[in-house]
Amino acid sequence: MSHSHDHLHDHSHDHAHDHAHDQHHSHDASDLAHHAAQDIICLQNVGYRFPGSSSSQQGAVALKDVTLHVNRGENLGIIGPNGAGKTTLLRIMLGLLEDYTGSVSIMNQSPRQACAKGNIIGYVPQRADVEWRFPVTVEQVVLMGLTGSTSWSPWFSRSEKERAQAMLERTGMIDLRSRPIGQLSGGQQQRVFIARALVAQPPILILDEPLVGIDETGQEQFARFIHELHESLNLTVIIVSHDLQAIAAGCNRVACLKQSIHYHDAPAGLTREVLSEVFAHEIAPVMRK
Repeated sequence: MSHSHDHLHDHSHDHAHDHAHDQHHSHDASDLAHHAAQDIICLQNVGYRFPGSSSSQQGAVALKDVTLHVNRGENLGIIGPNGAGKTTLLRIMLGLLEDYTGSVSIMNQSPRQACAKGNIIGYVPQRADVEWRFPVTVEQVVLMGLTGSTSWSPWFSRSEKERAQAMLERTGMIDLRSRPIGQLSGGQQQRVFIARALVAQPPILILDEPLVGIDETGQEQFARFIHELHESLNLTVIIVSHDLQAIAAGCNRVACLKQSIHYHDAPAGLTREVLSEVFAHEIAPVMRK
């Protein structure tokens, strides 16, 4: 349950925007090296094709020529329909897929190197991917974030336990620290897993579909909560979702992904044309407001 965290940017989209917002980025032959030094996450011309059914057959394309640069301290939403490549992109950033083309750098390291350290990326999986009947308490779940594994050990130092309690305090879950994780509401479980992702004090927090099953009021509360963590802990945050309304309000930049990046900029600049290209028939309910 413990992994890593990352972020993105499109170069082909808008050269003028790059100059306006990212004047420190160069665009010459040393572009990649410069980005790797400047950005906390740097993806350059990343592609991935699923394995074929046989050695003579190639699988379907999941990602194509994805270039995305994430500045330190950014709060990025990656939006795209189901099947757009979001899960593949996450798995690459978390060091779980390595047979991609192009290059990926996370704090000047490969994703596998960055994730192996355990204190660079804090990852919060989809709730559907978690076994909630696992018989552990809230505090034990958070302490797992210090071991880099999904198993719990009773052998934690006093300082480690103090760090876990401090993060439970910050996420508003300290009063429930002795409660079994399976007895909490969905929103409470999510806060516990965010505490677990952050207890090792990583600079990057990645959340996968964090708002599935949460109503509009809960989404607004979640956006405020993430904003407070983002500001107080100086985090770089990446939220991956298929729901534009769920992430646009809380993110200062949005990247639209459908195999490649179709847009990367402030949420206010998203046009109906871009959304139509990315979401096709799914877009009408998103734009009705």
